Amino acid sequence: MSFPIVVWILTALAAVAIVLTRLRLSGEEAAGQFSISRRISLVHFGAGMVALVLWLGVLVAPEDSLIGGAVVGIVAIAAWWVTAVCGLLILARWLPAKGRHVPEASGDGWSDGPGLSLLAHLGMVVGVLVFTYAYLAAAV
Repeated sequence: MSFPIVVWILTALAAVAIVLTRLRLSGEEAAGQFSISRRISLVHFGAGMVALVLWLGVLVAPEDSLIGGAVVGIVAIAAWWVTAVCGLLILARWLPAKGRHVPEASGDGWSDGPGLSLLAHLGMVVGVLVFTYAYLAAAV
């Protein structure tokens, strides 16, 4: 499997993670040990959509075009990093806590526990590392 194919697969998986996170956190009571600010979810979705659109432009457009240019690529990578960091902050809702007043972890019907969130958001960090390397090495 060649490197550009891996980048395309990771791009599709990142798009799925962005959309599913938005759907999963859109309810009144999201799963987890703690509640998180809706702003983190909104920034995750907004930066993710900007990153996805710009990144697709970088992958598809020629390098000498406005869409495939260096500035767009750098902004896309930066937006991917913002998305990944927000994803890690979203994972914080699953951190274990002890104490008498700590609420019990709630479920949401998507999965039992943080498995899906861990897979999506740690996978997003790995994907963004690959995107960054691919862009800097001019592999895409």
